[in-house]
Amino acid sequence: MTEAFDHGGGVRSLRVPIPDNPLGHTLVYVVDTDRGPVLIDTGWDDPESWDTLTEGLTACGTSVTEIHGVVVTHHHPDHHGLSGRVREASGAWIAMHAADTAVVRRTRQARPERWLSYMADKLTAAGAPEEHIAPLRAAPRALPGLSPALPDRDIAPGELLDLPGRRVRAIWTPGHTPGHVCLHLEETHPARLPGHGRLFSGDHLLPEITPHIGLYEDPDDSTVTDPLGDYLDSLERVGRLAPAEVLPAHQHPFPDAAARVRELLAHHEDRLTALRSLLAEPLTPWQLAERMEWNRPWDQIPYGSRTIAVSEAEAHLRRLVKLGRAEAVPGSEPVTYVAV
Repeated sequence: MTEAFDHGGGVRSLRVPIPDNPLGHTLVYVVDTDRGPVLIDTGWDDPESWDTLTEGLTACGTSVTEIHGVVVTHHHPDHHGLSGRVREASGAWIAMHAADTAVVRRTRQARPERWLSYMADKLTAAGAPEEHIAPLRAAPRALPGLSPALPDRDIAPGELLDLPGRRVRAIWTPGHTPGHVCLHLEETHPARLPGHGRLFSGDHLLPEITPHIGLYEDPDDSTVTDPLGDYLDSLERVGRLAPAEVLPAHQHPFPDAAARVRELLAHHEDRLTALRSLLAEPLTPWQLAERMEWNRPWDQIPYGSRTIAVSEAEAHLRRLVKLGRAEAVPGSEPVTYVAV
């Protein structure tokens, strides 16, 4: 039987597994309201994950049919994946920030070939070798995870969500995704810990993991975004909230959000400084990713993770360019960057 952890004050969490992923699980929070339980995130769309979620709700003294609503911190499948099944079983509403709803809509409407050719073009422009790009051209035309549930409510930054009997305020925290939101439970901590309520932080603030910051992907938009800049600004905003406790979507709850924010700000500044040193010679984003420090040597990083790593390298490059600490080399193709 799946266990539910009681955080006090009408908040519980369930560990919903993520198949074949080192993260292991998503923490799905069950928040009591006057109209029934509301979920914060739902977990990956997988039979084992669904069984864990439904058994966990039974352990909470409720059931999936009683769910009143689903608040999704961001569109990634380990958070939004089961939202549609929950809505089918219960009639619950699904709420998400409009920027991430737009991603869901694009994902549902675009044919798999469109995404595959877009990713191949992006990797070519980043200087990826042909052996990395070729599998995209040969990928199956039917890809999993391309029909996520379309939310029916928008989350507006700063609003108090419609959760009767609770005070939950939406904090827009772009960076990990363009529409990521944290949720500030503006109620006295049940254990009277010092600080201002509790923060459901999604993937924005995790106790021991630095969230992935890559590029915002929109095949039809050529706007040069700055996801890392967005993330750093969002971190400072969350730090100022000074919650008594952070309830993240992975790992475990922790106190002192401001200290964790300071660690992450320092980490990214150190990383930017290190990358600028690497750019003493012109490098493509792929070449930069090969030289960056990861949790394992580049030749041991699997295929999919290399694509993610290049996206992260590009996000850092964009930040360096915006800060005037690097620039593109005119006429280079694929484009290379050099420190200034």
